[in-house]
Amino acid sequence: MSEPKTNLDGATIAEEDDGIRLDRWFKRHREGTPHALLARWARSGQLTLDGRKADVSDRIATGQKLVMPTPPVETAARPARKGRPLTDADVELATGMVIHRDAGAIVLNKLPGLATQGGTKTEQHVDGLLDALKYDAPTRPKLVHRLDKDTSGALLIARTPRAAAYFAKSFSNRSAKKTYWAIIVGVPDIQQGEIDLPLAKQPGSGGEKMHVHDSGLASKTRYRVIERAGNSAAWVELQPLTGRTHQLRVHMAAIGHPIVGDGKYGGKGAFLTGTISRKMHLHSRRLRIDHPDGGAIDISAEVPEHFAASLDALGFDRLLGEIGIDAAEKGPPPKSALKAQAKAHSKQIRKARRGERRGRTADSKPTDFVGKAKPKAKAKTKAGVKAGKPAPKKPAGKRPTAKKHPARPPKAS
Repeated sequence: MSEPKTNLDGATIAEEDDGIRLDRWFKRHREGTPHALLARWARSGQLTLDGRKADVSDRIATGQKLVMPTPPVETAARPARKGRPLTDADVELATGMVIHRDAGAIVLNKLPGLATQGGTKTEQHVDGLLDALKYDAPTRPKLVHRLDKDTSGALLIARTPRAAAYFAKSFSNRSAKKTYWAIIVGVPDIQQGEIDLPLAKQPGSGGEKMHVHDSGLASKTRYRVIERAGNSAAWVELQPLTGRTHQLRVHMAAIGHPIVGDGKYGGKGAFLTGTISRKMHLHSRRLRIDHPDGGAIDISAEVPEHFAASLDALGFDRLLGEIGIDAAEKGPPPKSALKAQAKAHSKQIRKARRGERRGRTADSKPTDFVGKAKPKAKAKTKAGVKAGKPAPKKPAGKRPTAKKHPARPPKAS
């Protein structure tokens, strides 16, 4: 007895679905189809693209012909999940965060304390506010990366499926560049360098916490000290070269300089006294990424109120932040920033010399950087931190010697 013939259904891939995975297409256009059923269709060869057997993980392209079985009635009739309706306050919150918008992308300046995605006991989050950001687009915007709940700053949202696939690829192949600002406890000995420490999930934390471990995934972070407040704190610029969970937070804590307000990784030592806020001082300052329609997005997000107040309280000069780690790519910095940098450097030298002993010996030398005397031997670096090339040493000068005069001839008697 022959098996009953399977009814087939078909569709043509539209432009807005170009580049997405096949299982994502089903979530958008056949919402009631379970993933297990898709996998069974793929294994049995009942899913085809342009006549060829397809897998659920295949990327689809505009114009392709998709053939699939007609899903069971009970499956197709399953209602899609709906989020809570948005209030006027939600719409105002979402639109108030927008700092860039074009046909393919939106960039938000995410507020600290607002989660990117929902979770246990998390009712308000960016993903739940995206319906307020549809504007005139036919489809709902989509997240393509995330920021920690307490991290503020630039967050990219894709407005079309095509843009989402393009941006996701840029983040996965590290062509997108993200620059963060942070205020940290203490001042690193090395003013600019690279932290290279592998990270893994910490056992017993339920995957909610990371730690440095030899068997972890390779993780690299570039950093630069922008300015220091004595020895108590520093304003730093950070660039993640990899994208591990909590990477910047774990790396800074691992070298002994936790981010201010990060009690999760810095404990009680992550908080400063006085008027400095106890909130996290980590901000996604700048995002640079190629655009699927040509050109690129290069956007900077202003720091939140508590971060700005801490910069002022610690006496940091905002102009110094304009000179980035990769300033060469942006061209020469503005004269005002160079002037501020020279002024701050002179200030550091004066502070350092003020604390030196007055009775220096003839061989002692004044400090000229970071408030510490230049070491005679090669400076040791902390584990996992790579420093830049040391400045060339000047040749030691020869000691002056007494001139020898020829003996005078004896006087004639």
